[in-house]
Amino acid sequence: MIVRPRAARPSHDEHKGTPALQPPKCDSLAKLPTQQRGAMFFPKINVKTDPVRRWHRPDRHFFANGACQVLAFAFLERYSDLGFHARWIKPATGYIGNHIFVTDGRNAFDYHGLTTEAYLLSFAFRRARRFFPGWDATLVDLPTEVLISEQRSRQIEGLWLREPKQFLHDALPRARSFLDRFDDIRLRLTASASCT
Repeated sequence: MIVRPRAARPSHDEHKGTPALQPPKCDSLAKLPTQQRGAMFFPKINVKTDPVRRWHRPDRHFFANGACQVLAFAFLERYSDLGFHARWIKPATGYIGNHIFVTDGRNAFDYHGLTTEAYLLSFAFRRARRFFPGWDATLVDLPTEVLISEQRSRQIEGLWLREPKQFLHDALPRARSFLDRFDDIRLRLTASASCT
């Protein structure tokens, strides 16, 4: 299923005067520390082609750029009862900037942690357009099993994912360990429901 991102609250981007996505005002999940909110990782060209250098990047860099699908799978494996599914930010033809996160339609999770989907998309689109003027993307919902299967991922146009064991070491245990840093996400979702 392909869906186009929709704005939660329209506003104007200070630099371009165009409508931009904005996070909802009342959502404790969208309040990330400043150093996390502004982080977008662009690896050196040779990092992705060098399995050793790729593996030894800090966890947030690793799961932001090249292993986001493994983190998404680990989340769906642990929280299969929360109604989340994988969603791919598929850049328009000629652009880079693929990313996979999980969402329940309102909340979202990726290497930043738990936030709202509106905020995650606002951030991703705003930052990508800053580096690549004219950048655009569509959102594609993905079946869970595609996230850890190169063969199945290649059946979806434009997608080609690395399996967890195709990294220097199996990336799935690393993703599960990284997910542990965010405590029990069920509790955070329950707590955020009181904000609405």
